[in-house]
Amino acid sequence: RIMVIRRKGVEYFNNVFIKKFNNYMVCGLLLTLIILFSFQGETILNNPLHILLIAVPLVLQTVLIFFVAYGWAKWWKLPHDVAAPAGMIGASNFFELAVAVAISLFGLQSGAALATVVGVLVEVPVMLMLVRIANNTRSWFPATK
Repeated sequence: RIMVIRRKGVEYFNNVFIKKFNNYMVCGLLLTLIILFSFQGETILNNPLHILLIAVPLVLQTVLIFFVAYGWAKWWKLPHDVAAPAGMIGASNFFELAVAVAISLFGLQSGAALATVVGVLVEVPVMLMLVRIANNTRSWFPATK
């Protein structure tokens, strides 16, 4: 990041360099979901009620926390480049770490591993939706100083 900004500037980094990797980042997220699903897929498909009992509160919590933080930032008249990350960080559940801990402590077939895998499977698309919302509402915020 530092090298690209020094050589080409911040404008180039934000508007050209980063955009070259957008498709790869989405593909990486989807590949992660596929791998996680392949390990817990049978359990997920055999227990749809359990999955709903895990997923519905997670979706509600993630969306609610995002909008509380994002709305508060708008109310405080913070710039978008502060408001959007604040909402995302507040809404994130850091399931990637939870998956690693659950699998190492309780094993791949445990209920804890299932809950964290469902968390990742739910969180990733919800967070991508929230990113889109944040990007589409950029005009609601004052310009960056």
